[in-house]
Amino acid sequence: MNKQKLIKDLKEISILRHSKWDPLGLMAVRSYVKERLSSLGQVEEHFFKEGSEEGVNYILKFPGEKTNLDPILIGAHYDGPIQSPGADDNASGVAALLELIRYLTEHPPRRPTWMVAFDQEEWGLLGSKALSKELKAKGQKLKLMVSLEMLAFTSEKQDYPLPAMKKIYGEKGNFIALVANTGCAVMLPGLSSSMGKHLPTKVLPVPLKGDVLPDVRLSDHSPFWDEGYNAMMITDTSFLRNPHYHEPTDTVDTLDLDFFCKVVEGLIASLFKI
Repeated sequence: MNKQKLIKDLKEISILRHSKWDPLGLMAVRSYVKERLSSLGQVEEHFFKEGSEEGVNYILKFPGEKTNLDPILIGAHYDGPIQSPGADDNASGVAALLELIRYLTEHPPRRPTWMVAFDQEEWGLLGSKALSKELKAKGQKLKLMVSLEMLAFTSEKQDYPLPAMKKIYGEKGNFIALVANTGCAVMLPGLSSSMGKHLPTKVLPVPLKGDVLPDVRLSDHSPFWDEGYNAMMITDTSFLRNPHYHEPTDTVDTLDLDFFCKVVEGLIASLFKI
């Protein structure tokens, strides 16, 4: 892993970038992400339009050593919240995505692996909705979809959508969470074990597409749940831990960069073994 490049990407993406409130910032980040991806492979531009809204997802595909296997799709959204530099949300996810791609250019994956930078997550999950619907309509199978959503914040205090969860998962926000539909259950032990060698890792299997816990649907994995795919969000638990969520204070200097690097090391060690 190249820590210097990882942190550089994190800082470059951590600017105001919203389609309505900061369109110039979003254009700058689009350009940066496209340029970084293009330097690592052949980028597909997936344009979408929903009513008056439009955007573009960037896709980089690695064929894999066993081309007959169903692909894994790993994504992170590059747009940001309103009036926030969004360092954790979600510059951290995009920087991690770029580092995973750098790794894949030197270490070809076992199965086909699609890396996606999603647009317009903060404006209704529009990029992931468009892509998941298109893949479903084409009959495209996926082994797993993974959303990298806020990966770099730790805290002495950890909240949960259900108070009883504190007894199971603990009071400190020092772990990374794997939030997956129950169809992923067979994959969770291996993933959590591999990531757990690098940092504390907790798993949360979610039934019924997350409808009983709406907080766990707030990322690009949930449209894939809705289309019947196995999907997982990897997260530092967002606003259940990070008080800077969707605030102007979500800046790089609030993040735990050592934790972030360990997360990326864990992702490299786990995701490409599926």
